[in-house]
Order: sequence, then C-alpha cells, then structure tokens
Amino acid sequence: MNTNPSVARRSAARLAAIQALYQMEMTGVSDEQALLDSKARRTEEPRGRMAEPDSSLLGQIVRGVSGDTARLDRPIGEALTGDWSVERLEAILRAIMRAGAWELLARPQTPTRVCISEWVDVAHAFYSGPEPGLVNAVLDRLAQMLRPEASGKGE
Repeated sequence: MNTNPSVARRSAARLAAIQALYQMEMTGVSDEQALLDSKARRTEEPRGRMAEPDSSLLGQIVRGVSGDTARLDRPIGEALTGDWSVERLEAILRAIMRAGAWELLARPQTPTRVCISEWVDVAHAFYSGPEPGLVNAVLDRLAQMLRPEASGKGE
C-alpha cells in the first residue's frame, strides 16, 4: 500500500473517473453533470480509508475520454485480440480501457508502467476474474503503439 498522499489521490481520481464514465454511458448525462454528481456522492458518502480524489486529474480523465472517444476506440480495437471489439466490452471494462488509453496519450508525465499498473488496479476494484489481465494486455499493446519510445526501456 502506497502511503504517498498525492499518489493515493491520483489513484482515487482514476477510480472515481470510471464511476463517472460509467454513469455517462448508462444514463446519457454530460461529463460536467457526471463530475458534479461524483462530487455530490463523495460529500454524502463516508470515504473510509479512500483518499479524496485529485479533482484536477478526475476532471481531465472524464473530459478527455468523453471528448475523444472515437480517437481512443480505434487503437483499443486494434489492441484487442480475436473477435473482440470495443463495443463488445462490458461498460466498465470499456471505460477502464478508454481511460487508460487516454492517460497513455495525454499524460506523458505518467510513466508507462505506472499508468498500466494503476488501471489494472482499477480493474481489480471492479472484477475478480480475468478482466484485469485483459486490461493489462490491452494497455501493454497500446503502450507499444502509443509510446514506442518507452517500450523495452524499463520505464
């Protein structure tokens, strides 16, 4: 367990972003409404040991994914194997892959290994089966496509 507060806040932001993206897909609300609802939920519900999400990162992920879905889905589709397509993915899994792809593209300051690991951890928060492994494999392939300079350099 990492005790660095800023790392914990970024991890919490990634988790909250998936909840907001899922809400947007299921209900059709805008990214701004989903972010407002997310903030309202956090003030109403006890947080327990969960860190307060980094609101800047949370907003960047939600707005980035919602504003660029088509550009994110193309490489995700290429990274999926067999007869899988982005549309066939379950909604939360699709949101995790889109958010991971967005972070690989838009946040070069996040090291590739850290980015992949963080999104696999988010997948573990929602799934106990093979889904985190799928997230790992797809994001690894995406990193090779989107960050070729980082491939194989132990980043």
